[in-house]
Amino acid sequence: MCGIIGYTGPLSATPIVLDGLQKLEYRGYDSAGMAYMNGNGKLSLRKTVGKVKDLRAICDDDEATCGIGHTRWATHGGVSNTNAHPHKVGNIALIHNGIIENYHELVNEYDLAGDLASETDSEVVAALINKLYDGNPNTTIRKVVSLLNGSFAFCILFGDHPGIIYCVRNVSPMVATHCKDGSFIASDLTAFIDFTKRYFIIPEYTIVTVREDGIMMEDLDGKTVEPEYLEVNWDISDAQKDGYPYFMLKEIHEQPDAITRTITPRIVDGLPDFTEDGVPEDFFENVSDITVVACGTAMYAGMVGRTLLQKYLRIPVTVAIASEFRYEEPVLSENSVVIVVSQSGETIDTLEALRLAKKYTKKTLSLVNVKGSSIARESDYVMYTHAGPEIAVASTKAYTVQTSMFYLLTAKLALVQKKKTEEEVRRFIGNLEKVPDLIFDMLGSEEDIERLTKRMLNAKNAFFIGRNLDYTLSMEGALKLKEISYIHAEAYAAGELKHGTIALISEGMPVIAIASQTHVYSKMISNIREVKARGAYVILLSKDEKITDDALCDEHVKLPNIADDFTMFASIVILQMIAYYTAVGKGLNPDQPRNLAKSVTVE
Repeated sequence: MCGIIGYTGPLSATPIVLDGLQKLEYRGYDSAGMAYMNGNGKLSLRKTVGKVKDLRAICDDDEATCGIGHTRWATHGGVSNTNAHPHKVGNIALIHNGIIENYHELVNEYDLAGDLASETDSEVVAALINKLYDGNPNTTIRKVVSLLNGSFAFCILFGDHPGIIYCVRNVSPMVATHCKDGSFIASDLTAFIDFTKRYFIIPEYTIVTVREDGIMMEDLDGKTVEPEYLEVNWDISDAQKDGYPYFMLKEIHEQPDAITRTITPRIVDGLPDFTEDGVPEDFFENVSDITVVACGTAMYAGMVGRTLLQKYLRIPVTVAIASEFRYEEPVLSENSVVIVVSQSGETIDTLEALRLAKKYTKKTLSLVNVKGSSIARESDYVMYTHAGPEIAVASTKAYTVQTSMFYLLTAKLALVQKKKTEEEVRRFIGNLEKVPDLIFDMLGSEEDIERLTKRMLNAKNAFFIGRNLDYTLSMEGALKLKEISYIHAEAYAAGELKHGTIALISEGMPVIAIASQTHVYSKMISNIREVKARGAYVILLSKDEKITDDALCDEHVKLPNIADDFTMFASIVILQMIAYYTAVGKGLNPDQPRNLAKSVTVE
């Protein structure tokens, strides 16, 4: 959720913090603020409702060399200047990502009400630190953390310790680095990527002391913790727009390269090979069932995976909503494989579901995009996708690299369990290797897609329909449209229309129909005729060279003639562009949809 950055060093802190916040704005953009400290320890605050550009307009060009900044996604308390971070109580300033669940109890127990001006749980922690402060930041933080229930990443300035930032986290992500230009701490390394590619993950419940000349860490027992540095494997330009009007469009166009980076190292002699991932062969043996656990777009990638895995392995495959999984009674055994999927590797619901799954099985595998993330560290095995940074809130390339990983996993499991021959698996992998070029070709339809969305700009509702694999990707298509264009969109298995849903079809309602699966093609065409007969505006995606029956659809998008299992990659690019051009046509910013943030680190 919220974006955090802190800097201390020889350079001016204000522009560094503001520029870092600009890069983190995809994590929250309700309000923004910063606190900075001069050499005499005087704490100054600037904060405002709105975006980072609004904060920049009220910040002074001062000489401060130490500062912390925050861009907010509101949880406790509405969007207001008072609720914006940082919060200052006494001579202490604090920024927070997460949720403190017992803040009411803390207010009552420590008589903090008189110190509070906002409606936030975060200010309660600032007041508690101020109340318990004994002159030693580390001992005070240690005591305060022991009293908190919930998730948190804190950056704290103490006025009597100028030039130093103190930090601690539980669940909510935080990374740090020290380089020749000073010391940085942030919720995402994109905030300081302009200065260095080296970084390390802050361990949970570790008190971090960030100084100009270095970073020290100690656990809650006071023992020194050494940082484990990692290095970014993508270019700085990957986190910039590079001439595109929005990050979302750039990331749609990056999908061929992202998939190539993800699958190529894992294909050896035409067969799937996970040696470099450290996943042993016996992981794929004696698998009784598979459960995929994820949220949102990652869950819809899992739905594609389920369709493939069940088809080729003939074993039960379940896709579980991460936020529900740990409140249910999961049916797992030691031979169950649990695959958790998360772009950030920090999605809190997915992380907690993983922790529950590990009580039942040692066959947990994570598919994540961020090295060293919490989910990656806690899984039995991890396979990194190589999408590079994804800045737009609406996920595009993360989805396609996740689905490509499911194709590789399907091929590997089918081979190890002797459900497919080597020749059959090589043919399957050969089709997968064609996907980047297939997507590149579909991107050439961009002008046509922009044109056909003109009829959707005033729509209040839209349907996506399909069967089999087409139905699973329809869910992701509907999600993309609703989250960035604010059109209510739903995906339906086309055969279910007659069981109630068709009552909602009205004159001019957009229906995006996908008909790429040969074995259900004729059934799908019948369903399309049903909605067209009731006045729907139908956009049809199919392999047909052309549609000769004008009564079937209003617009036709031709899909490439590839094996049915692989058409979803072409289809999803079209659905992403439909969502993008609908949002842009309505004058909306597709990178920063209202009420949403990129990384969901609170429950």
